[in-house]
Amino acid sequence: MKIQPSFARKTRNKYGAKKTQVGEVTFDSKKEAQRYMELQLLERAGEITDLRRQVKIDLIGQYRPMYTRTGRKMRLTADFFYVENGEDVYEDCKGMWTRDFEVRYAVAIAMGINLRIT
Repeated sequence: MKIQPSFARKTRNKYGAKKTQVGEVTFDSKKEAQRYMELQLLERAGEITDLRRQVKIDLIGQYRPMYTRTGRKMRLTADFFYVENGEDVYEDCKGMWTRDFEVRYAVAIAMGINLRIT
């Protein structure tokens, strides 16, 4: 068993996001937690269906899957997925865009994925 020293600092998010817990679910930011509660209300009202969290999307280039510099398949993890008016919708809560996310976002859009940024 590994024991943490009492003087160890808690790590904080590079962009200032604070982890937030709603019920038994922990979110990476307050914004993401708030949006999840809104989507749950929409699902209960029947506006959307099939609400899911942290959905992984394999990114595919023109002819084959894309890979990172380390050789892993490139993926985009969307915060939420749901079906609205018969259309699949992926949604990601962003406070700060990174270069890495810009590339993944562009590839997802080129693949025809309906990715909304909130």
